[in-house]
Amino acid sequence: MFDNLSEKLRNIVREKELTQENMQDVLREIRRALLDADVNLRVVKSFVASIREKAEGESIVQGVDASQQLIKIVHDELVKLLGKELQPLDLSGHPNIIMMLGLQGSGKTTSSAKLAVKLKKEGRRPLLVACDIYRPAAISQLQTLGKEIDVEVFTINEEKNVQNIVSKAIEYSKENGFNTIILDTAGRLQIDVDMMAELLLIDRIFNPQEKLLVIDSMTGQEAVHVAENFDAQLNLTGLILTKLDGDSRGGAALSVVHCTGKPIKLTGTGEKLNALEDFHPDRIATRILGMGDIVSLVERAQEVFDEKQALEFQEKMKKAEFSFNDFLKMQKQMKMFGSMDQILGMLPGVNISQSDREKISHEGEKQFKRIEVFIQSMTPDERDNPELMNTSRKKRIAKGCGMDLTEINTYVKQFEQMRMMMRGMNDMKGMMGKLSGKMGKHAMNKALSMMRRFK
Repeated sequence: MFDNLSEKLRNIVREKELTQENMQDVLREIRRALLDADVNLRVVKSFVASIREKAEGESIVQGVDASQQLIKIVHDELVKLLGKELQPLDLSGHPNIIMMLGLQGSGKTTSSAKLAVKLKKEGRRPLLVACDIYRPAAISQLQTLGKEIDVEVFTINEEKNVQNIVSKAIEYSKENGFNTIILDTAGRLQIDVDMMAELLLIDRIFNPQEKLLVIDSMTGQEAVHVAENFDAQLNLTGLILTKLDGDSRGGAALSVVHCTGKPIKLTGTGEKLNALEDFHPDRIATRILGMGDIVSLVERAQEVFDEKQALEFQEKMKKAEFSFNDFLKMQKQMKMFGSMDQILGMLPGVNISQSDREKISHEGEKQFKRIEVFIQSMTPDERDNPELMNTSRKKRIAKGCGMDLTEINTYVKQFEQMRMMMRGMNDMKGMMGKLSGKMGKHAMNKALSMMRRFK
C-alpha cells in the first residue's frame, strides 16, 4: 500500500534539512513524488502550496529540528488530504439501506459481501439484494458469496423491474428481522444514461442512507473521473477503495477525497471476505511516512487471534509441552493476520525499503511453507510428541517431504531451542515475581532500572 510514494516521501522528509535556501528544492521533490504516484495535478498543486505556506512560517525557521517539523507538516497535510478523520457508515433507518455503486470490474459485488461480513461482525443482520439484472451470472455470484459468508441473498426470479425488487426486499427485511439492506446494483463498462436513470430512480424512491461508490484504486486518474461523474448525478455519501493493498502508488486514494469532497469510508485490503476495513486518514498518513500503524495492528490482532487458544499455548509453553501441531495452529492464525509485508508496514520504526520488505516477506513465507511440509510429513504421534524424534524417524520424514536430512536436523534443533527459550522466559518471569514480593516494590523498581541501564 503506497509503497513507492511512501519510500520517496520518507527519503525526502528524513534526509532533507529544511531551510529557507533549499525549500524550493524540497517542495519540487515532494511534487515530483506525488506526480509519480499518479496523484491528480490539482491535488498536487494544493498540497504543495499548503506545505509551502506552513513551512515559510516563523516556527520552521527558528525550530530546533527543521526536518522533524517538515515531517509533521507533511503528515498533517496528508491527513487533511485523505479526509481528516474516520467517517463511519450511517446506519440509521428501519431498515437501513446501503446502495452499492460502481462500474463493472471495480469489485462491487465482492465488496457488498465483504460489507455484509463486517456488519454481521458488528452485530447487525444484513440482507444482500441482487439488483444487477443485466450482467450474466451476477445473481448467482452474489448467491455463492452469500452462502460462503452465511448471509441471505434476496432475489426475484425473472424480475426485470429493479424498483420492484428493492420494494419487495424492504418488505421481506421488515417481516424477517433484517436491519440492513445492501443493494448490489448493476454496473456498466462505462457510465451511460440508462444506468444513471435506473440508479436515480432507486435513490429518489427509496432514499438510501448510504450511496457508496466502489472504485478500483489501481485505475489511478480514471478513478477520479468516475467518482466525479457519479457524484454529480447521485450526490454520493462516500467511497470504497478496493485493491488498496496492491496499489503501490496511491494516486487514487490521495486524489478522490479532494476532487469530490466525499470521504473514503472503507477500503479493501485483500482478497479474503473479511478484508474490508474502516478508513482512518491519520493512520494511513503515518504509514505513508514510515511511522507504522500500531493501532490497526492491535485491532487486527484482537480480531484474528483466538484468546482461548492463545491461553492454551501459553500454558503449554510454560511446561515445555508446545508441540509441532501447536506450531501449525499458531502459523494458521498468523496467516489470517496478513502477509509479513503488511505486518512490517504497520510496525513503527521499521524503516525498510519496499524491495527489502518484499524479499523478507517472500523468503519468510517460503520458509514457513517448507516447515509446514516437514511437519505434515510426520505421524500424528510425532507431531504431538517432539521428544519421539530420533535419527531413523528424521530420515523417514526427510524422504517423505523431499528435504535433506541436514535441513530436518536444523528444523528440529530450532524447534527445541524455541521450546526451551519459552520455558526459560516463563521461569524467569516467575522468579522475578517472587523476588519482587521479597524485595518490595521500591527495591524491585530500582533493580529493574539498573538492569535497563546496563543492558
